[in-house]
Amino acid sequence: MPEGHSVHRIARQFDANFVGDACALSSPQGRFSEGAASLDGRTMTASRAIGKHLLLDFDGRWLHVHLGLYGAWDFAGRITEDATLRSAGGRAGQTGMRGTIADGAHEESLASIGAPRLARLRMGESDARLEAVAFPPEPVGAVRVRILTPSAVADLRGPTACEVLDPSEVEAVAQRLGPDPEALFETKAAAERRFVARAGRSRQAIGQLLMDQSVVAGIGNVYRAELLFRARISPHRTGSSLTEDELQGLWRDWVRLLRIGVETGQMLTIDRLRGKRLEAAMASRADRHWVYKREGLPCLRCGSTVALELMQQRKLYWCPGCQV
Repeated sequence: MPEGHSVHRIARQFDANFVGDACALSSPQGRFSEGAASLDGRTMTASRAIGKHLLLDFDGRWLHVHLGLYGAWDFAGRITEDATLRSAGGRAGQTGMRGTIADGAHEESLASIGAPRLARLRMGESDARLEAVAFPPEPVGAVRVRILTPSAVADLRGPTACEVLDPSEVEAVAQRLGPDPEALFETKAAAERRFVARAGRSRQAIGQLLMDQSVVAGIGNVYRAELLFRARISPHRTGSSLTEDELQGLWRDWVRLLRIGVETGQMLTIDRLRGKRLEAAMASRADRHWVYKREGLPCLRCGSTVALELMQQRKLYWCPGCQV
């Protein structure tokens, strides 16, 4: 499932290429025909993300999308790369070009964000090439909703949620979710206070709380493991056992890592990556994380064996030597 940085990148993609334009909406698959018809012809006026939830404003009517495990957005047409979306892992969609995909090591690309889309890639003799097509391209696969402007198109496939909301329902979504450092619904100071309060009064393990979207929005399995390792905090400590300084430290590190993820398109959690080390980290997951998917290997910090266990049916990676 895409973590919060990917959804913020999608929101910025829409902001750079669709906000301000009148949009034609349709449901080639047919499962969202009524909702698409209610938004068809409206101007997209805002694009926002809270955690793993995307919210697109069409003149006061909002399209709410949660990608879940299998959802993805594909972009095509005259796609302008937002200055904040610099990624070595993908190419920006070009005029009349189809998108690129994730290669298994990169979480996503600019042209296809979410689950990898192998069918979107045309292979050349020695490298991956984009396929030139007429605009707009024909829908490929089960497209739940298509958003079309005179110069750009976005196709949504396989989401867990795709619905039209009014402003009060959008507010209810925001209130239901925990704080998100990159969201525009509250100040950063208020977001930090809300996280510290919600986590600090709970007797649940902090490893569970970081995955609870009502406590903090956007953190998934990778960021959960890496944040706790970086803070030297055992995932089994309860939220109420953590000091205010520890909780503030977790939040502020999340602010930093999320910003890096949004800017680079990769969940880079090892500090001071430069030169060849940065190139390796951008190309391979194995070179960008401290403990995630390193079970059975020596801890990069203390040499202890990295552990793997299940916590609420999700894989948890941590170092028993560092995290006490």
